[in-house]
Amino acid sequence: MDFLNGNIKSLYFKYLAASFGSTLISSIYSIVDMAMVGQYHGPAGSAALAVVAPVWNIIYSLGLLMGIGGSVLFATIRGTGTGRERESNEYFTASVIGSVFLAALIWAGIAFFDRPLLMAFGAQEDTIGLAREYVAPVKFAVPLFLLNQMLSAYLRNDKNPALATGAVLAGGIFNIFGDYFFVFACDMGAYGAGLATAIGSAITFVVLMTHFFTKKNTLRLVRPDKLAQKLGKISVTGFSTFFIDVAMGILTILFNRQITKYLGTSALAVYGVIVNISTFVQCCAYSVGQASQPIFSTNFGAGKGERIRETLACALWTTAAFGVIWTALSLGIPNLFIRIFMTPTEEVLAMAPGIFRCYGLSFLLLPFNVFSTYYFQALIKPRAAFIVSVGRGLVISGILIYLLPAVMEAGAIWFAMPLTEAVIAVYVVLEMVKYTKRLPAGR
Repeated sequence: MDFLNGNIKSLYFKYLAASFGSTLISSIYSIVDMAMVGQYHGPAGSAALAVVAPVWNIIYSLGLLMGIGGSVLFATIRGTGTGRERESNEYFTASVIGSVFLAALIWAGIAFFDRPLLMAFGAQEDTIGLAREYVAPVKFAVPLFLLNQMLSAYLRNDKNPALATGAVLAGGIFNIFGDYFFVFACDMGAYGAGLATAIGSAITFVVLMTHFFTKKNTLRLVRPDKLAQKLGKISVTGFSTFFIDVAMGILTILFNRQITKYLGTSALAVYGVIVNISTFVQCCAYSVGQASQPIFSTNFGAGKGERIRETLACALWTTAAFGVIWTALSLGIPNLFIRIFMTPTEEVLAMAPGIFRCYGLSFLLLPFNVFSTYYFQALIKPRAAFIVSVGRGLVISGILIYLLPAVMEAGAIWFAMPLTEAVIAVYVVLEMVKYTKRLPAGR
């Protein structure tokens, strides 16, 4: 695969297929867990896993911080020409060191402080028990989840997207069948879902490691010069992608607290399903960003602006298609989603359509906004990416989550995200046009 001279559409759609499969299967871990636990324990199980969702967001986001941040710099250096392979591998090594350090911190926090963490994330006395049951086996695999995200990003930039997809696919398939076996056949309930997820992550890690024994591998561990400086550059470059994912956790916590305060457990159970659908939509956006980022970064390093514009056009059409599809599904079949993820009560079925049809409007612009951060990062424009990720993930969304139910009726909270995505999209369009016009004309 030649990022600098190959056919753009062929490269993009080949990478999109691999990235879509990888991100889709990644989302299946939490989604299948939610469905199985919801079917086994009912709405209480769905509410419990909604509380656990921020844990996943924190773990995955830290993996993306090191993986996307480092691999963007890795690919940009490779795009400038030959003779800089060692320098690019210094960033790979720095990403590995940073990932191991962060994994150790997160593992310690979850292993020893799971109850206070889950209570801070919105757990109540009726959900904390099930949430802790699920987290118990997951504790032992926390570092693997983070390392899997980091390694997958580098494999895509080392021209092996198929293996990154295959690794996630292997772990995801085990998780699907393992969930059913442990939850229902072994009658383990929430603990069984967590156990299947932990084993699946180990399988993914083992498959990813096989890349280092292939002939196409160019990733090497070398002694990095100025490690702290490189970790700083990786963190700045990857922050926006990191924050988009961790923001899902922040938003989930804010929604959990406000829903519990104003609307009750049944609404929280519906929101637990929405979190999983939103994860699917966000993963579609990730797939577009991850498919285009290696092409953007390498050609940006080489000064080939026309190839970047051509890739951008493919990506924008893809995000538009994803936005329309997911919005239509949310408006058209809300109770089908509910029945997939839990055994619902009549109260849940009665309130779900209204909630879905308000919140689901945000899915129209979500893929575009999330993808934009990958684009800005690839062009080394961290400020724009930072504003998008923090604006939609904390500032605007957080204000609306607290303001709307307080000054209007409680149900107005479901319009917080549609309004947030609309405001952010205006900023994204203006910045994207500005930076795209500045690209060199080189082909």
